[in-house]
Amino acid sequence: MTTVRDIYEYMDSFAPFASAEEWDNVGVLVGDKGAPVTKALLSLDITNEVVSEANEIGAELIISHHPIIFGGIKRVEASSPVYMAARFGITCLCAHTNLDKSPVFGVNTALAEAAGLTGCAPSEKNDILFIAKTTETLAPGDLAARLKKRLHMGGVAFTEYNMEINKVGLCSGAGGSEIYSAAEEGCDAFITGEIKHHELLFANASGISTFILGHYKSEDVVISPLAKRLSAAFPEVDFVKSGVFSDGVGVI
Repeated sequence: MTTVRDIYEYMDSFAPFASAEEWDNVGVLVGDKGAPVTKALLSLDITNEVVSEANEIGAELIISHHPIIFGGIKRVEASSPVYMAARFGITCLCAHTNLDKSPVFGVNTALAEAAGLTGCAPSEKNDILFIAKTTETLAPGDLAARLKKRLHMGGVAFTEYNMEINKVGLCSGAGGSEIYSAAEEGCDAFITGEIKHHELLFANASGISTFILGHYKSEDVVISPLAKRLSAAFPEVDFVKSGVFSDGVGVI
C-alpha cells in the first residue's frame, strides 16, 4: 500500500522540501502523511474546482506546485479549498520553491526541456536562476515559435535585443528580478513568466532578448512530466493531471 508519506519521501529525494525558501510553505499542508493513496490529482494550484474534481474521481491526494495555505491564515471558511479538502478527507501535498530549485527535476528543468535547451543547471551564483544552452544558435523568433508550439500557447511575448541566442537564463513564474543575475552570467536570452517594466528595460539595455510566457504557462509545464515521473515510481497509483484548472487567460 502506497501512502502519502511514501510519495512525500520520493519527491523529497529529488526536490528536498528543506531547500524551499524561508518565506515559503511546502509539504503536507492538509491531511495525513499516513493516508493510503490509490489515485492522486496533480495541479498547479488547488482551487475549489480542483478539490471538487479530486473528490469526483476518488483521489485521496492532491499534489500542487503553489501552496494551498500561504501566509497567515486567520479563518477557514466553508467555501475555501482548505475546508473543502479537509471535509472530503483529501490530503494536499505542495512543492513550491523546492520544485523550482531542483537541479534533478523541477519546474525550470521541465521548462528548459520544453524549450529544447540542454545542460540546464542552477547558476553557481544563484540557485533560483537556471542556465541552459541552445543546440544551435537561434534567432529570437525561432525560440519564440518553439515555445509557442511546445507549450501550446496562443502567442509568446518577446523582445529582440540579441539576435544570436546560445546561452539562456530561465526563472519560471514571477522570476523577472533574476534578469540581473542573467546579465551577470552573460546570457543572450531570458525566459520567465512575469517581469516588471523596469526589469524589462534593464534587459533591453543589457542586450538580452526576453521571453514572457505568463506565470501559468511557465510553470504548468512541470505538471505532466511530474505525473509521469511519479507513475514510474508508484505504478500502483493512478496519477492524473487536473482537467479543470487553468488561469483563464486567452489570446486572440
